Amino acid sequence: MKFRAICENHLYAKAYSKGRRAVTRSVAVYILPDYAAERLRRAHPQRVKVNRIGLTVTKKLGGAVARNRTKRILREAYRQVAREVRVKTGFLLVIAAREAAVTMKSTELAKDLFSAFTQLGMIAS
Repeated sequence: MKFRAICENHLYAKAYSKGRRAVTRSVAVYILPDYAAERLRRAHPQRVKVNRIGLTVTKKLGGAVARNRTKRILREAYRQVAREVRVKTGFLLVIAAREAAVTMKSTELAKDLFSAFTQLGMIAS
């Protein structure tokens, strides 16, 4: 499943400053309702709301290879969580990797993401 990325810097800043946050040992997750969700739903081929997702991995965590690997693993962890449970849609999600995320496997990161989503109330019943 391919998801929409957050491309604008002001949306990252808005999620950091006004969004709700949950922190685990490997990731920090920020969520904010997406005011463009309805417009994006109308433009979507299947007419469904989607989350826009932004991944953040700082240079403190390693070189380019380590950062790109961490982003790939974070994407896969999000896909695993979205496959197993229904995640609420219509939000801006910013997932910031922490130091422990660099050495973790995608299944371990998926558990941390699931617990962060549970803390934020993002798991739909």
